[in-house]
Amino acid sequence: MKSAYRVPERVIEKKVGLMRGWSGLKIAYTVSEREHWVSAAGGLLGMLAVLWVSHLWLDGQTGVLPIASMGASAVLLFAAPHGALSQPWAVFGGHVVSALIGVACARWLGADPMLAASLAVALSIAAMYSLRCLHPPGGATAMYAVLGGESVQALSYGYAFDPVALNVMVLLVVAVAFNYPFAWRRYPQVWWRQSVAETSQTGTAGTEEKCMIPHSDLVYALSQIDTFVDVSEEDLQKIYALALGHHKESAQLPATEPAEAVEAAR
Repeated sequence: MKSAYRVPERVIEKKVGLMRGWSGLKIAYTVSEREHWVSAAGGLLGMLAVLWVSHLWLDGQTGVLPIASMGASAVLLFAAPHGALSQPWAVFGGHVVSALIGVACARWLGADPMLAASLAVALSIAAMYSLRCLHPPGGATAMYAVLGGESVQALSYGYAFDPVALNVMVLLVVAVAFNYPFAWRRYPQVWWRQSVAETSQTGTAGTEEKCMIPHSDLVYALSQIDTFVDVSEEDLQKIYALALGHHKESAQLPATEPAEAVEAAR
């Protein structure tokens, strides 16, 4: 009788390592199924509005030029409305500033499109950082000013205002109007402040004032990371308060029933 085949431990370890590596590549987020569909509905309405206004105002010709970068902006505005990259100045300034830089590179380095497009993206990143309007889709807007062809280059610096700025304004108006009815979507973030009622619903009303991290300490901590973190100070405070409240609740669980606690965690 043949003995059962055993998979070598090295093979098992390698497969486990590959699975962990693949899991590490995934974005770590936990949102409800409802939030998935709300974000998708916002993207649908936002892009329909942009295309419709472009067709009416720009006669359906030049209005389609920056739509690729507008689609990327729609993902941020409707799927991550609390992020710093999604705020109105980041969206408007990021697109318009990048468009102006892209046109300048196309005019001065048009003989070498590869260099012009690369430099347009690089200078756009630097400018958006300096002006505090970092918005990733702005890089696509800058590059398209160089590689969009004769129809785009014929617009010259007007490309930054018509159609880019026009499309951005339409998308922002839809984002503000769409996110407003949903209490958990505070957009633009500067218009909203965490209320006492909202805090009490999470069960941390009594602990938030005691565990608030001073603004100077948050700024220092972020400066030590030395990389851009797309989360607002308000959300950082809320995450900390929720985590502290959950930790205290877990610490108060009866120590005499470990089996039931483990089973409930599963």
